[in-house]
Amino acid sequence: MKKSSAKIAIICAMGLSVQAFAGNKDRTGQSGATELSINPWGQSTGVFGMNTANVKGIDALKTNIAGLAFVNKTEVGASYSMFLRGTKVGVNNLGFAQKLGNSGVVGVNIMAMSFGEIPITDYNNPEGQIGTYSPQFFNVQLGFAKEFSNHIYAGVGATFVSEQITNVKASGAAFEAGIQYVTGARNNFHFGITLRNIGTNMRFGGNGFSVNVQSPENEAYTMNMHIPSEKFEMPTYLNFGLAYDFYLDENSAQNAGNQSVEKPMPKHRLTVMGSFTSNSFNNDFIGAGFEYAFREMFMLRAAYRYEKNIGSYDGRTTMYTGLSAGATVQQKIGENGPRLAIDYSYRPTARPANGVHVFSLRFMR
Repeated sequence: MKKSSAKIAIICAMGLSVQAFAGNKDRTGQSGATELSINPWGQSTGVFGMNTANVKGIDALKTNIAGLAFVNKTEVGASYSMFLRGTKVGVNNLGFAQKLGNSGVVGVNIMAMSFGEIPITDYNNPEGQIGTYSPQFFNVQLGFAKEFSNHIYAGVGATFVSEQITNVKASGAAFEAGIQYVTGARNNFHFGITLRNIGTNMRFGGNGFSVNVQSPENEAYTMNMHIPSEKFEMPTYLNFGLAYDFYLDENSAQNAGNQSVEKPMPKHRLTVMGSFTSNSFNNDFIGAGFEYAFREMFMLRAAYRYEKNIGSYDGRTTMYTGLSAGATVQQKIGENGPRLAIDYSYRPTARPANGVHVFSLRFMR
């Protein structure tokens, strides 16, 4: 029964992937709700999202929903991303995941962007000085993932999106699905595929699109005219990833295990990973990265993501240079307490931006 369910999940995900490949590159930059493409977690951003195949826990909510199935019991986390340092642009994020016995794992992610105070301007006051406003970009994601066998994990998710200022707003919903497959002597070979942000069209509306004009028949009267806005689509993308864990002291661990019933895990792990992303409204991405871990307590990671014209000042369509790096320190609190993890990542950007810093704090039981 488990094998049949897993096969059905794989077929469904592969079937959905056809739409993502249908993207027209002439539409580059024409999607909306681009905050759906922002990853707010320190682990994944340390390898620029190349860990599609091996991401685990609440971090998977924004990378590959299938990795949510690896939550042991409960996981809670918060993060802050510092964009365009000096402009007060940031991303605040909260995540929660709970295992429901053998039924699977449910997760919730709440993300909000902050832009600081922006001066209000209009036709009569182009210089402002009539107040300020603060845009509100907010989304709530609900996900579910399940272990179908010792090798196959799958998940689905839905995200409600809201964007608004004082007199204009838009809302919509986006959906995603993902699969991870693991195999090998220590489950050290990983394959992952995820299709994200397939959703409803969005359209801005509100009083901000209304204007008072003089009646063409009688200038003594005015009319309120509403100017409709065009619909826009979600930033859909399809991502494939591979990863392989090398245990650098495998031989010594095996020798130590000859004297015991259970062989101990090696102390040193080196994971190499790579992924390809087909974007419907952006350049495609391809890249590779690595993560080194010592006793799963201290981790270092780095990656490079390439897209067309990324090295050209005039031709690039991204602020990123392609590089990323990060680190994690995690330790169990007491004998029966939760495990605490602190993550950090940095992605350099082209000028005038000053790089993107991400800080995460996670508790796992």
